[in-house]
Amino acid sequence: MRFLLTDEQRAFARSLDAMLSASDVPSAARAWAMGDHAQGREVWARLAEAGVFALAVPRTYEGVGTLPVELVVAFVELGRHAVPGPVVETVAAAALLTRLAELGDASPAKRLLPGVAGGEEVLTLAVDGCGTYALDPDAATVTLVVEAGGGSGRAGGASATLRVARGHGPLRGSVDPVRRSAVPGPEGAALAVGPQVAAVAAYAADVAALATAAQALGVGLTLLDRTVAYVKQRTQFGTAIGSFQAVKHRLADTLIGLEFARPLLYGAALSMAPADIAAAKVSAGEAAYAAARTALQLHGAVGYTEELDLSLWLRKARPLRDAWGTPAQCRARVLGT
Repeated sequence: MRFLLTDEQRAFARSLDAMLSASDVPSAARAWAMGDHAQGREVWARLAEAGVFALAVPRTYEGVGTLPVELVVAFVELGRHAVPGPVVETVAAAALLTRLAELGDASPAKRLLPGVAGGEEVLTLAVDGCGTYALDPDAATVTLVVEAGGGSGRAGGASATLRVARGHGPLRGSVDPVRRSAVPGPEGAALAVGPQVAAVAAYAADVAALATAAQALGVGLTLLDRTVAYVKQRTQFGTAIGSFQAVKHRLADTLIGLEFARPLLYGAALSMAPADIAAAKVSAGEAAYAAARTALQLHGAVGYTEELDLSLWLRKARPLRDAWGTPAQCRARVLGT
């Protein structure tokens, strides 16, 4: 098993970093939180041009993938730059449609996947057993819903239905104002029905958990980078607070947590085993949340302020830790309980 990225994968990460650094993503995220998606969709268009969404789409449907490791590389950068929108849900929905086509029902994939690869389609997804809300349905072009036809858990009934939701309920905010969700409408055309839908929904939930873990790692890395920069210039008693031993230890613990999560993440992308993905999700999510607590403490009261860009990442850590699998749920999957 190879945990080191290739030169091409590192170059891909650097190119995304450069592109997103020049795109004023914090401004797009603030506008997205207010319901203005125009600037955020411009960022999405640049990501599509860079091939990010094509990584989740097979060549048959105008993509380049599916390539889980490259997808993880991309989502770490999306997390580092706080890209708004249902990016995780879009690639998870693409994975669902791809796996459904592999099982013989290619009609939904032919209809939607070329648009996902090209950036024209923004998908969001709600899976029975993973939560009742869909992220950003007001910004998505298509809201997909998987409803279990029986049983319980991760759409684990004997049968399930995949449908396109018609409309959605009132938007609800979260700890992160950029993440707005709503209950999908109860009506809409069915795309597929049967036990195969339950199986592909479980796979899509795993892809969503992996991408969320990568996003969380990126968020944690940015929180650490910004906190390190801050403690180097903030002084107390005439000395930079970054020189204090207690501050160094806190930052070192944060770095260790993030770096321990990184190989689990790439290992999960290589194996795509549900238990490996759950281990990566809980590790990256907890590390990012710890990075948020460290950033908040070391920035002091200024860390709370809305005007400081740091708040964009601070508020993402906890929702990402709990999305597509809480720490307790992920630990249970690792232990097989």
